[in-house]
This record gives sequence, structure tokens and C-alpha cells, in this order.
Amino acid sequence: MSAGTAAAEEAPSDSTASESAGSDSTTISADQTTDINDRQGWEDTDDQPLSDKAPTMCDRAETWYTITSKKAVHIPSWWNGTKYKDGPGGTMTVSVTRGGTISADVTGTGEFEASDVVYKAKVSVSVKIGFSVSITTGHTYSHDISRNKYGHLQYGSWGYKITWKKWRSNSGSRCNAVEIGHGSASLPTSETGWKYWETSS
Repeated sequence: MSAGTAAAEEAPSDSTASESAGSDSTTISADQTTDINDRQGWEDTDDQPLSDKAPTMCDRAETWYTITSKKAVHIPSWWNGTKYKDGPGGTMTVSVTRGGTISADVTGTGEFEASDVVYKAKVSVSVKIGFSVSITTGHTYSHDISRNKYGHLQYGSWGYKITWKKWRSNSGSRCNAVEIGHGSASLPTSETGWKYWETSS
């Protein structure tokens, strides 16, 4: 049984963070974030379908995006100093010891722009979504650990995983749309904090 400051775990580098996500208008600075720790019930087990039906458009040569599903998730910060493990039992007290940035990760096939996907999600899913969110040091937090269990705390952003499609309208009288791209994205928000869970070892 232990108490006090937990030891940091080595965290893998997130090499898939989108390099193209960098617009100032959707970059969330540290002073724009809201800390929410141990957010029970936030994460979805399954994708929540939004729209998968091809829109109907007539006589307009244009393209647009739809968000087809969303899933609330905790997006972990990928650098050291933001993930801890302690136990068995006791109380763990942690802090973010290194600052960094959690960036959007947009992937897909066909024609698409990562920035357009993020903008569409900001409108369709949550206004709190951004290309990136800055994390500063601090954010000290304590959590009791169940008897004979090991506690884990990971700092990150309470964000979303989404799927998306890009469409182009057909000209003429058929009034239908053609899918020209699709993919998925992991998107941070301005709400950040510690996620807690327990294991037997």
C-alpha cells in the first residue's frame, strides 16, 4: 500500500498527429482550456451514427462534407510526464511535468483537406473542437486507489473520434451526389483533464 506522488510511465510517441492541422482560428491555447478530471460516462463504447445518406443536390457544381459518426473519447497526451501508475491501494497525486500540444489526426482516401474536416466537425459535433490544444505544466490531481488495485492517471483532451465523407454534386437533372472522399479523424477539444482507471497488476 502506498501514498504520495506516483512515478511517471514511459509513453509512446504519437507519430500520427496531423502535420497539416495548424490554423490559428481553431488552435486552442492553454488559457482557453477547461480542466475536467476523471470524467465518468464521457467515453462512448460505440460510434454514434449521425448521417450516412448521400445528400440530394441539383445543378450545382460544388463539394461539401458530412460527419457520418462520432465517438466521445479521451485523447491522451503522447509525451512523458503526463501518464502515471501507482499502487496497490493508497492515494496517487500527480502533475503534468512537461508541456506539449495534442493535435488533430485526420486520415482518409480520395479528395479532402484536413482543415475542412475539422471545420465541419466544429460545426456539426462540437464548437469546442480544434486543430490542436496546448497543455501546460501543473494540473495537480489526487485520486484514491481501491484496495489491492493499481491506479492509472493519463492527462489528455476529452475529444471525439469521427468518420466523415466528402461529396460532389452532379450537374443535370438527376439531383444526386457522388462520394469523392471518406475517412476518420481524432479531434481534441478545449476540455482537458486526467483520465483514471484501475488494473489488478
